[in-house]
Amino acid sequence: MASTSRQLILNVFFQRFGHHPAGWRHPSSKDDGRPNFGWWLRAAKLAEEARFHTFFLADFIGRSAQVTPQTGRSGLSYQFEPLTLLSAIAANTRHIGLVATVNINFSDPYNIARAFTSLDHLSGGRAGWNIVSSFSEATAANFGLARDRGHEERYARAAEFLAASKALWDSWDDDAFDHPDQKTGAYFDAGSAHPVNFKGKYYRSEGLLDFPRPLQGYPVFVQAGNSDTGREFAAQHAEMTYCSATSLKVAQEYYADVKGRMAKYGRDPDQLKISPGLSVVVGESDQEAQDKFGELQAAVDFSHIEFGGYDLSQYPLDEPLPDLPYQPSENGKGRFLQQLELARRENLTIRQLVLKFRVARGHLQAIGSVKTVADLIEEWFVEKGADGFNVVPPLLPQGFEDFTRLVVPELQRRGIFRKEYVPGTYRDNLGLRHPANPNSK
Repeated sequence: MASTSRQLILNVFFQRFGHHPAGWRHPSSKDDGRPNFGWWLRAAKLAEEARFHTFFLADFIGRSAQVTPQTGRSGLSYQFEPLTLLSAIAANTRHIGLVATVNINFSDPYNIARAFTSLDHLSGGRAGWNIVSSFSEATAANFGLARDRGHEERYARAAEFLAASKALWDSWDDDAFDHPDQKTGAYFDAGSAHPVNFKGKYYRSEGLLDFPRPLQGYPVFVQAGNSDTGREFAAQHAEMTYCSATSLKVAQEYYADVKGRMAKYGRDPDQLKISPGLSVVVGESDQEAQDKFGELQAAVDFSHIEFGGYDLSQYPLDEPLPDLPYQPSENGKGRFLQQLELARRENLTIRQLVLKFRVARGHLQAIGSVKTVADLIEEWFVEKGADGFNVVPPLLPQGFEDFTRLVVPELQRRGIFRKEYVPGTYRDNLGLRHPANPNSK
């Protein structure tokens, strides 16, 4: 494999029992579904000990409105609100980046700017924001919102929400509160304050943020989306993407396309880190890894299979996907199209589609020995299908423990993954520039 001076980025996306839908049924899963801060803290510390860049926390706000007999079989774990949980983890870790998912449709720029500023200071400059604009009926009902928002409008709102948040973060100079003068009575220089007068189509804000500017200037901006609109948003705003691809060719196309769009926004391609999801099961041998994965696959529940608005459970599992007028929701349309294309291309049965795509949700699957897994990671990294990966362990905590014990040392031995953190902020560790305050003198 060709040598490279680039360094691999490793993030991890935890779910309580793992990302495999049958993870909670595995014999190693002993926990119940009650909130357990100790579990999350141990997971974060394990990732930090392995020198991971990011602890990524998703949020499935409003999911409780969708309880049915089927959801009662899915092993859902209603986790902590992300900013609250990451604030607690910040106090017990020192280096790892802390990325919280916040949906702009159910938030306000002032409150979110204030919350991320607090997290950035509490963590010593380690905050990141996964900017989400999905809009489900169940979530909207929790907030008393009736009107649906289309795909284009949601991204337009997200861009304006981000602009308003930046204006609020820039309402103070970086050093506004660093030099209080007790003799003169000047606590801060009034010239270091830059009142906001933001008036957009969707959001308005006037005044000052009531907390100093984040240590990083802004939290690191993360975005997930494979659609054309999502790619454009990433090229203009994101500093890291969480995307999906099942082949190197597809990954390389996404990588080149998104980074190729950045020039028109005056951005350097190096200032966007692309990290596809990586579903990994590793063993001492290829066969051991396949056996581990087979245990999970054998426990998959096929009693309800929703696909494109249809319940496919009524169709024979071992026959090809039926030709139906599928009507996917606006949320996750890119993932749906990936599944449909895969099923048609490989003539998959419903069972095969569930086991091949739905189990890993369109992410790269690496199942094998240390060498098999490390070779795949290195190939995608060197051949520019990825700057790194967002590891989505099928089984937790066992699967991630295996990855940190077996794969991380091999990546370090190959010289593509670091052995120590870089002194500084989360942005420094990702190799990203700190944004200057455009209002400062």
